[in-house]
Amino acid sequence: MQLKELTQYLETVAPLAYQESYDNSGLIVGSFDKEINKALISLDCTEAIVDEAIKNKCDIIISHHPIVFKGLKKLNGSNYVERVIIKAIENKIAIYAIHTNLDAVDNGVNSKICEKIGLQNCHILSPKKNGLKKIVFFVPLAYADIVRTEIFEAGGGQIGNYTNASFNTNGIGTFKGNDFTNAFVGKKNQTHYEDETRIEVLYQAQIESKIIAALLKNHPYEEVAYDIYALDNNLKEVGSGMIGELPEEMDGVKFLHHLKEKMDLSVIRHTEILSKKVKKIAVCGGSGSFLLKNALAANADVFITADFKYHEFFDADGKIIIADIGHFESEQFTQHLLLDIITKKFPNFAIRLTENNTNPIKYLS
Repeated sequence: MQLKELTQYLETVAPLAYQESYDNSGLIVGSFDKEINKALISLDCTEAIVDEAIKNKCDIIISHHPIVFKGLKKLNGSNYVERVIIKAIENKIAIYAIHTNLDAVDNGVNSKICEKIGLQNCHILSPKKNGLKKIVFFVPLAYADIVRTEIFEAGGGQIGNYTNASFNTNGIGTFKGNDFTNAFVGKKNQTHYEDETRIEVLYQAQIESKIIAALLKNHPYEEVAYDIYALDNNLKEVGSGMIGELPEEMDGVKFLHHLKEKMDLSVIRHTEILSKKVKKIAVCGGSGSFLLKNALAANADVFITADFKYHEFFDADGKIIIADIGHFESEQFTQHLLLDIITKKFPNFAIRLTENNTNPIKYLS
């Protein structure tokens, strides 16, 4: 299949619009028209990963972390980033990254962590703001069902577990066309009164072009009247971190041993074990110290993440257990998540998980 078939699907699962401003998710090396037959999945894209792709005749590397975060001014192999890019290009291997956009969705990286440690009733810890919009348009009564249905098909009207959500009000629209109009109804230079429906539909901001295209394609009027409103409502299905509950409360020490086993950890850096039992658990794959306040506000008993700095551990303040399990360790099962996502859609596409451990941090035991 062509590379764009795969990338377009991945971007329906984790839209690029959800990535953080500093990120560089998407196609980093390669052409969307490239034919691909086999993919290698990894957490990072290193020279060893490219060598593994070459050895196993993989056309594309799909990694969680982008190999390029900053602009490259030269490509002469002076550092590992340049060497990876050069080797990939020389061997016609595409590189695709799916990073903070996969972190942000409710069936993404953090959901996988919750699944591994057995959490229930999980939801986004810090929902994304300014991700919702509302379109309001006016359509003749006879065409209301047609246009409304097409807006739903384009992705509008989805609220949580509900679809086809809209609000409708009937009224009378007026207009007068001049000599240059080709009106659907009414006569030139005469005011026309038409029974119309005012339809209001919510949609996620990143699909706005699809919503407007569906409206304009299916609306009968020569000039389509519509309004778009930016909303302050949180997008509950998208955001940072997740929080859930254990089936039964546990002693703090017992839970950390449970966490160590389920996440295949060699070590956990943590704050003081509290005397109370733990049940509500917040998680954030990768560097998540910025979410500690959210975890506290949600009354989490434990916050699992990585990359906490020394002084940040004091912010637990006897109210929560911070469990720093390591950046690589917190995201290591993202590879399995990507394998499941892709094989569900493309069951006959050849995919392999890397055999390389790309964790740059080593532990002396």
